[in-house]
Amino acid sequence: MSKQPTLVSPKEYIKQATKLANRAKHTISLITMIVVDDSQTNDFLLSLGNAAKRGVRVEIAADTVTFGNISGHLKPHRYYTKKARDTRKMIDYLKKQGVHFTWVGNFSVFAFASRNHMKCLVIDDIIFSFGGVNIDEESLSFSDYMVRLQDERLALELRSDIARIVAADKHNFAYRSHEFHYNAKSKILIDGGFFGDSIIYRRACEITKNAKEVVLVSQYCPVSKLSRLLKKTHSKLYFNTPIIANNTSNKMIIRYNMAVSGHSSLYKGSRYIHAKFLIATNHDGSKVALTGSHNFTYTGVIAGTREIALETTEIQIISQLEDFLEKKIAKPSR
Repeated sequence: MSKQPTLVSPKEYIKQATKLANRAKHTISLITMIVVDDSQTNDFLLSLGNAAKRGVRVEIAADTVTFGNISGHLKPHRYYTKKARDTRKMIDYLKKQGVHFTWVGNFSVFAFASRNHMKCLVIDDIIFSFGGVNIDEESLSFSDYMVRLQDERLALELRSDIARIVAADKHNFAYRSHEFHYNAKSKILIDGGFFGDSIIYRRACEITKNAKEVVLVSQYCPVSKLSRLLKKTHSKLYFNTPIIANNTSNKMIIRYNMAVSGHSSLYKGSRYIHAKFLIATNHDGSKVALTGSHNFTYTGVIAGTREIALETTEIQIISQLEDFLEKKIAKPSR
């Protein structure tokens, strides 16, 4: 496998991650919003337990909203479905094998507040991130991807950030968003969960403001400042329509956002979009992309969700995003 950044589909991500975990030598760090033990994820979760049993340090953090997702509720308080029971049993098994497992995300009257929405898996020096794939069967069926790359220094940086998010959640605090450079053409943006503070949303607005053209792909219709900026430039927006929303809550959110913003979606496919990226073409013809876990909506900014994104001018990555756009979004196969 090339060390160059590569977009991998949800199912390919789980397949590759399982193989890598089975031969991991030192560390595995995973942070995700949802983790469920089901027919599509069982082998991967078992590979994490096996790695811990043979002495690899394995750390997993997942949001408590997992149980809300399993039960079909906004509030993660019902634990009694079969999938919920199976997941709790799997977590207990992983802990017995030596996995350091932590539930993150506080219960709140506002269901979206203080959620961990970041998705990142680090296996030794190999990274899967900057996409939206959760660890559950439904997520593996969505139009989505993860970016795979190999870099020892970045792996260390991301493990450190994952640990920082877990520690912050444990002590019920958040930290300001921050960024650091990956290479001369790319940098990593991380939202630390501070209410009203999102470096990812700010950069999406700045990039859009300075662009000649913007293509945006997201789970939701954009609103607020980014929505207004998109109206001032030549933009193409692809997001889920209410008719293909995967649950009642998302249907209501999409319908409301469309009504408030006045935007319509160019997406004609039937598969649920869960990918989140924008590609901007500047006035000099250069391009910049922003890809990650952020849905580019202001709700997550207000709610203080924890997010990760990659900002890049690297053509090798941008061309893969454009290929994903062409094949999966603009002209999806039926």
